[in-house]
Amino acid sequence: MILLAPMEGLLDHILRDVLTRVGGVDRCVSEFIRVTDQLLPARVFTRIVPELKNGGRTAAGVPVHPQLLGSDVTCLAENAARLAELKPEGIDLNFGCPAKCVNRHRGGAVLLDEPELIHAIVAAVRRAVPVGIMVSAKMRLGYMDGSRTLDVARAIHAAGAQEIVVHARTKADGYKPPAYWERIAAVRETVPLTVIANGEIWTTEHAELARERSGCEHLMLGRGMVADPGLALRIAGQREASVPWRELLPLMQLFFDQVRGHVAAKHQGGRLKQWLHYLKRAYPEADAAYAELRTVNDAGELAHRLFSAAR
Repeated sequence: MILLAPMEGLLDHILRDVLTRVGGVDRCVSEFIRVTDQLLPARVFTRIVPELKNGGRTAAGVPVHPQLLGSDVTCLAENAARLAELKPEGIDLNFGCPAKCVNRHRGGAVLLDEPELIHAIVAAVRRAVPVGIMVSAKMRLGYMDGSRTLDVARAIHAAGAQEIVVHARTKADGYKPPAYWERIAAVRETVPLTVIANGEIWTTEHAELARERSGCEHLMLGRGMVADPGLALRIAGQREASVPWRELLPLMQLFFDQVRGHVAAKHQGGRLKQWLHYLKRAYPEADAAYAELRTVNDAGELAHRLFSAAR
């Protein structure tokens, strides 16, 4: 099983749509929905996860599990119950976001120093939603260090979650290489539920090493999939090479058409260039396009210069 990671500010419903059309992804997790001190209206959930209006799936039929983030046990449970009314296949809980602004407001990875609170959150959400809806959690190896990794994993398991995704770095590690996949092995050996390895999987070779060192069969891909949309298919053994640039361009055009329909004009060009910047890692053509278009901000001109040659 290959999951597509939540990535705030990058992997939103538009990019989920396009990447799942390529294939190889079995499930997506949405960007986090921040829960503070109020019961959110359904429109907030469907704005961040519009797939909820389509049976909780992308256009390609891939399930999307909305992710909640916060630390108020009661409020998280109440919002999970309302979210469950929209009938997602599962609800994920974020205990991994390393962003300072999120941690400062007691969300994400900062909770990894409080396994008792994590247990209370997961247990309350599990009680609040129907049995048929999966409850899962995403965590890092720890906040400043990995001393409580197994305590957190035990807390999540004991509270009734069915899966844990482990990003193989602490909050202090941020996103700097390497990812410590071997440290996930202890989690897998400690809790009898599905453990999914995540972090720094950019190639099929990385995927093999992550599986070997973590002992996990299942993987979650983030930046690696954004940079190389054919990666999931290759890991699954359904493709030998990257998606050719000429096949990727129509998908990029679909992406940009949706961006222009959903994103404020001043940010449209930035979204396209953001993806091009990632694609540079796998595509020389993206490198050349990024260099040519880096200073262009008008969405119409960007579209004409990047896609007209492909027609």
